[in-house]
Amino acid sequence: MKKIILTTVVILTSVLSISAQVIGKIFPDMQAESVEDKVVKLPQDVKGKYTLLGLAYSKKSEDELNSWFQPVFEKFIQKTNGLMSGFSYDVNVYFIPMFTGVNAAATGTAKRKAIKNVDPQLLAYILFYKGELKTYKEALDFEKKDIPYFFVLDKEGKIVYATSGKYLAAKMDEIEEAIE
Repeated sequence: MKKIILTTVVILTSVLSISAQVIGKIFPDMQAESVEDKVVKLPQDVKGKYTLLGLAYSKKSEDELNSWFQPVFEKFIQKTNGLMSGFSYDVNVYFIPMFTGVNAAATGTAKRKAIKNVDPQLLAYILFYKGELKTYKEALDFEKKDIPYFFVLDKEGKIVYATSGKYLAAKMDEIEEAIE
């Protein structure tokens, strides 16, 4: 029992420290590309709307990033009709696999795989980053390479919420609160 409590405290402490260290900072400049090679400059191109970004820089973290696709799509992207149509969010959403170092050469292959394997409705929300990682590791407190990191930016590009890891409904609730 003590081991479970200790593990929970360690996990909560690490998640809270990630949040505390980046909340209030402007998201660092990043240039990423869509599957159609359209360049998106963050946070510049998303100013004026709240934005949810999910970043992953290893194969294992990419798998956990994928656990967010469907819930995020249903909550923030999918347009609802009928009585619920007034309850949709006007939010930018991007999932960003990051290709750095020797893996940067795999960006083209990853784009082709995405076109082939990802639901076409989601493709517009996937950006590919190719470049160095150091700036983002330092600015965004990327401690562990095997988990994805999520950031909610306000309309000016400032980080108002941060979390990491696999999808959990409680994390989605916190993201939703940050956006409202």
